[in-house]
Amino acid sequence: MCPAKLRHHCLSFPGSVEAFPFGPATSVFKVAGKMFALSALAQRPLRVSLKCEPQLAEQLREAHAAIGPGYHLNKRHWNTVILDGSLPEQVIKDMIEDSYDLVVSQLPLFHQQALGWRTDER
Repeated sequence: MCPAKLRHHCLSFPGSVEAFPFGPATSVFKVAGKMFALSALAQRPLRVSLKCEPQLAEQLREAHAAIGPGYHLNKRHWNTVILDGSLPEQVIKDMIEDSYDLVVSQLPLFHQQALGWRTDER
């Protein structure tokens, strides 16, 4: 996955925005003011940090060399994924979507409804 595709995918979710609170080199993708993805899009190799359920985060790290604990983030809840071609693009897209859904699931109901998120799946 290239930087443009990563950016495009992160911005494809309802209510997602790109911000630069850590400076112009680091893209932070948020929904309702809450971060769900973080990447220095010009960095090589390209990396993205994503929120993840703690137990799943550990399983993913054990199963894939390209997935490690979140860099400069809460390592229990965040993974950093190296986009070096070793993971299928669909796996990366699924991890981004899971991160977005995890953040949205913690938002107040009115935010979830405004985003068109299905609250009946909880």
